Amino acid sequence: MNYTLIKDFIDLLQEFENEVRACPDLYPETVQGFKTWISDKENTEANLPEEPYWEGKENGRSPESAINTLLVHLNRYAKTYSKSAILHSEFSTQEDFIYLINLKAFGEMTKMALIKKNIHDKPVGMLIIGRLLRQGLIEQADSDLDKRSKLIRITEKGLQVLENQMEKIRQATHIVAGNLNHREKMELIRILNKLDRFHYPIFSRNISSDQLINTVLQEMKITSL
Repeated sequence: MNYTLIKDFIDLLQEFENEVRACPDLYPETVQGFKTWISDKENTEANLPEEPYWEGKENGRSPESAINTLLVHLNRYAKTYSKSAILHSEFSTQEDFIYLINLKAFGEMTKMALIKKNIHDKPVGMLIIGRLLRQGLIEQADSDLDKRSKLIRITEKGLQVLENQMEKIRQATHIVAGNLNHREKMELIRILNKLDRFHYPIFSRNISSDQLINTVLQEMKITSL
């Protein structure tokens, strides 16, 4: 019996289980999920480009630091284009039209569901919702399932205001994708989806700021064992 092969298989299975625990929505914990993970892993490694350069690499700057900085920069670039796209419109910020886009796409929902979908804290989200209500771009009504809850929906005025601005918004989103070709866009979506699936469940738990980093680091340490 080839015990080395068995050990290699067990190690690979352990790596799969650790990744699934860290990102439960990424792969089902089944034989098919394991096979898909193996296939994705082989494709990724086969097409892995030469390690890129990042600012400060020669001085020991970590890839995690570079990723964090680049994500912050890209967010600021996107906000700059969004600001241009909503100039002379009824929108005050990019969050205003993103809230409307979500309501148009997914239909009515509770205030907290809308806030969580946009990855905002409750105070920030309530300010945005309050502003949209005052402008008549959204409206609220009692929920048939829970009279204590209010459901938010986009109004006809909101739909019209959004439609009036959509061409410029589409142009802004096109610019944000920059000079990436189709393959690079698909790969970036795959990577960003993976990060989103990791972070969103943590965000949804509303862990207090003084416990957040220690809690997540401890859980990451456990799943890597």
